[in-house]
Amino acid sequence: MTCQEGQALQEATAWQANISRLYRLASFLAVVTILYNILEGAVSVYFGVDDDALSLFGFGLDSFVEVVSGIGVWHMIHRLRRFPESDPDRFERTALRITGSAFYILSIGLIVTGLLNLYRGQRPETTFWGIAIALISISAMWILIRYKMKVGRQLHSEAILADANCSRVCLWLSWVLLFASAGYELTGIGGIDAVGAIVIAALAFREGREAFEKARGETCSCGSCGADSFGIELNKR
Repeated sequence: MTCQEGQALQEATAWQANISRLYRLASFLAVVTILYNILEGAVSVYFGVDDDALSLFGFGLDSFVEVVSGIGVWHMIHRLRRFPESDPDRFERTALRITGSAFYILSIGLIVTGLLNLYRGQRPETTFWGIAIALISISAMWILIRYKMKVGRQLHSEAILADANCSRVCLWLSWVLLFASAGYELTGIGGIDAVGAIVIAALAFREGREAFEKARGETCSCGSCGADSFGIELNKR
């Protein structure tokens, strides 16, 4: 083996080791997202029910739906790591259909309940926990998006970049919850919480529609185009 061949082999080995490290990091971020959504969903639903805060309750249910989506993303990352040229499998498409159905059900329930609350003039006891959870969620989502974007760019992976873009929707939901919760605490107008829940329902409906379209391979993933169910690898190695 010549010196040039040896150097090329070392560079190839180092490159492969770096790719493996990045995929492990992507998998770790997917697991963190799943666990965070489980915790966030449980806490939000508990305080949403306890305080009669519909926007917080809806936010928590949305987090639980995101768990299913997150499992699909985790599975996708492992598939791409082993078979970079492979197409979305049955597990990913099923996860998307379950996610889409759950988002549709959630959006309908929140809209109906929100309108009823507006009609009845129902007010939450407090939205303090909505403010606290929203602030934590905004910080957590910002960190996750930053690292997912970093990993996606280094891997030249539109799939991982698409997942980061999907996390931005969670960030928008957190801002909606913050404005609705803070608005009620500042004004005492119960309708603000109901309107916040309806806006969350609209975003959930959008997520559900995108999930079904991605399951059929018809659209971009949260703004990132591609044929992969969770966003395709346009720059495959």
